[in-house]
Amino acid sequence: MSLMEHGGGAHNRPVTAVAWASNSSTCPKDFNLISVTEDGAAANFTRSFAMKAGYFLCYSKDMSGGMVVSDVQVISDKETVPHGYCYIPEHLEPRASVSKKKRVCVRMVPVGGVETAVLDIKLTAKTRRMLQHYTCLGDMHGYVMWCKKGPFSSPLPQAKPRSLSLDLRQLSLDQNPPPLPLRPSNAPPMPPGRKLSHRHSNLQLNDTLDKVVDSSNIYGISAIDGVPFTLHPKFKTQTNGTTPTNTLKYHESKPSLSPPSLSSSTPTNTLK
Repeated sequence: MSLMEHGGGAHNRPVTAVAWASNSSTCPKDFNLISVTEDGAAANFTRSFAMKAGYFLCYSKDMSGGMVVSDVQVISDKETVPHGYCYIPEHLEPRASVSKKKRVCVRMVPVGGVETAVLDIKLTAKTRRMLQHYTCLGDMHGYVMWCKKGPFSSPLPQAKPRSLSLDLRQLSLDQNPPPLPLRPSNAPPMPPGRKLSHRHSNLQLNDTLDKVVDSSNIYGISAIDGVPFTLHPKFKTQTNGTTPTNTLKYHESKPSLSPPSLSSSTPTNTLK
């Protein structure tokens, strides 16, 4: 009988290739060699009774190629190969050959193009023993070829394992991280040479302390910075025992003073 794969799932797997082989040594990898018929006879095909060396039929269910056998036919040398079919390949020893009187041809289709395919192939002697659920393809060199068709199950795709070591080698600790989006807590760095205000510095150091604004830093350097300031004598408070003059009220009623001009010598800022 045919050397079928064990397990319930193997019967639903489609045949993906059919070939001739001289023996088990020339049989391709992942192929099953049919060496015995279903009724116990040797399944060695020979060209004539005088020849001892023959060849065997083999098939594969390896789906790595993405193709399946949708149909099998046995044709004579006078028939032309049907459209979409091809002769099965030969894996023979040197000087060996296959008879051309009866030949096997198959129809190969992509695995996703059909829902039914050939699931199994068997051989019987010419006794015409019927095989249940199998289709007779015809007799060939003293044997009868059978095939079983039906819906097939495709193997589940396996996820390709990722190499963790390769991913880690691609990471570099020396690379700078990408810049973060601008947010209030992620302000852009200050350009070199520019100083922060006293208030901004205090906010960064301690948010709980009272903030004091340095007006000199806010308004910058003015023209009278560093010039001594002296109050005019008539605005000084009189100390003769009488009611003191409200100099602040008098000062507010005066018009605003224009800034004094700078001289070459050390100036004295007086209010007139």
